[in-house]
Amino acid sequence: MKDQNTPEYLSIKEWAEEDRPREKLLLKGKQALSDAELMAILLGSGTVSMSAVELAKQILQGANNNLHELAKMSLKDLQKFKGIGEAKAITIVSALELGRRRKESEPVKRDKITCSNDVYELMKPYLLDLYYEEFWVLFLNRANVVMKTEKISTGGVAGTVADPKVIFKRALEETANGLILVHNHPSGNLQPSTADRDLTKKLREGAKLLDMQVLDHVIFTDNGFFSFADEGI
Repeated sequence: MKDQNTPEYLSIKEWAEEDRPREKLLLKGKQALSDAELMAILLGSGTVSMSAVELAKQILQGANNNLHELAKMSLKDLQKFKGIGEAKAITIVSALELGRRRKESEPVKRDKITCSNDVYELMKPYLLDLYYEEFWVLFLNRANVVMKTEKISTGGVAGTVADPKVIFKRALEETANGLILVHNHPSGNLQPSTADRDLTKKLREGAKLLDMQVLDHVIFTDNGFFSFADEGI
């Protein structure tokens, strides 16, 4: 007969959704998780009598709750813990090795936009010598650093269509503060068309509603460019 004073073991699936490591990460972000909860996600499961989080806590205690000491543990060291087989030990060692390599690697240098010529030089590898039109967007943070450069659409020789809904969806996903629109004119004509002006106006107005800014619209040609911002339009 079970002792009524003994707390009943609950698997993670029986926890409140906001307390489960995977769901908690989705709801609150990775920073909200403890070391044990992050490791529990790697483990995937615990034992018959212990949840993955409790197992992770036990392993961390074995390393004095120090990730540097944990990284020094071998596969055999980890497999001494009940519930840790070869596969889980390999997962832990691999994750810690990735963390070590990330620390050693240099962060990716991102481009900062200070003027329209920066945009033109940045886009040369993408748009130079194209015989058809493409529409691109540069997504910037508050410091005007480019977080993402993305092609929105590809068209024909005479034009391409850029859907504002697609642009703003991607801007929200990137949590962008500023947008720079870029499309090329294979003909070499630097003058914006009526459609170019209308689209720019529509996107500027839409961006304001989302607390964003359309900082420029650059028309790219092989021999130069036209900047809406430089021309004050």
